[in-house]
Amino acid sequence: MDILYCGDDRMLDGLIISILSLTKHAQEPLRIFILTGTLQNRHRQFSALTDKHVTVLDQIAKRKNSAHSVTKIDMTALFNADPPSANINTLFTPYSMLRLYSDLIPEFSDRILYLDADVVCRQSFESFYHQSLENTEFVGVLDHYGRWFFHHEWQLFDYVNSGVLLLNLKAIRTDGLFKRCRDYCRRRPMIMPDQSAINKLAHHKRLASERYNEQQDVQIDTVFQHFSTRWSFWPIIHTVSVKPWDVDEMHAKLHLHIYDDILAEYQNVVEELNDEASIPANSSSAGKLNQ
Repeated sequence: MDILYCGDDRMLDGLIISILSLTKHAQEPLRIFILTGTLQNRHRQFSALTDKHVTVLDQIAKRKNSAHSVTKIDMTALFNADPPSANINTLFTPYSMLRLYSDLIPEFSDRILYLDADVVCRQSFESFYHQSLENTEFVGVLDHYGRWFFHHEWQLFDYVNSGVLLLNLKAIRTDGLFKRCRDYCRRRPMIMPDQSAINKLAHHKRLASERYNEQQDVQIDTVFQHFSTRWSFWPIIHTVSVKPWDVDEMHAKLHLHIYDDILAEYQNVVEELNDEASIPANSSSAGKLNQ
């Protein structure tokens, strides 16, 4: 099964946890790809995911199955050749739009599952991945809040959250969906650029059950839980943003302990990385992740 993430080196914590959760439940070999690059906007410079960290992620995946692999693809040149100019300086980083370039990557097969780095897998997802994609560009779940405010023409409740997307790259390459999305992001400023472009321009999208992108509280049948920002109305209206790597807040604010085994593995990996960083460069142990 092919899996896709996008992000810079600051997303390492999320990638560790998400990949640990996938390998816990996957019965088939995973080919995990990460689109990254050295990008910038007027606010700051972003650093690509490093080769060392990709090696760490690959070793983490192989702990569960030696057939798993993690590969990074540097998108700097492709992105800069056709940047989403009208949306390059939004609240969202340029990496949020990298998935719109996935049709240009020859290494990708006709089907790939895109996940945000704050998505955690809770149970087997093979049936979701292998579903028929006939006459479908992508499969996704309604956005928890956006479904009420955004819709395409006369179609109500069709606004999909882009945090979990099963992409039919064969169809997307054939009908040019992502090419049209890139062009739209270059010309038209939007609040949520890539998500809005995909929703507006798709001709054949399919809606899946919330269990495949649960954006609120985990349910007994949840397959993917997406730790996106949510609204709280008590004692005053405010947003709550707790990410999987905020372990203390996962426990204190969300009272969530079902991922504690994965989070314990994550913390062990972080400790190993910190130990490595403290080893002198001329040490024979430098640069190796403990097995």
